[in-house]
Amino acid sequence: MKEVSRFGSNGELRLSALIADLWWRVQLMNSDILEEEAKAGVFDVKDPSYPLLAMNLRARRENLVSTINALEQRAKSGRAAA
Repeated sequence: MKEVSRFGSNGELRLSALIADLWWRVQLMNSDILEEEAKAGVFDVKDPSYPLLAMNLRARRENLVSTINALEQRAKSGRAAA
């Protein structure tokens, strides 16, 4: 079996699939945040009665977007190196 480097086409496809899956998860979190805000009737993050779950989901979403951005940079540098 032929070995494929991590920057080979197989690796690029895996990374692209991972990035797409993570963006899908960000969209799910967006829906969950909106649902929690609607349940509480509070949409302002600065409001003291803002739902804790929505606040936690926002933090997780920000971390996930940062990870996605790092992976996208890695994909770009991998394509440039090839």
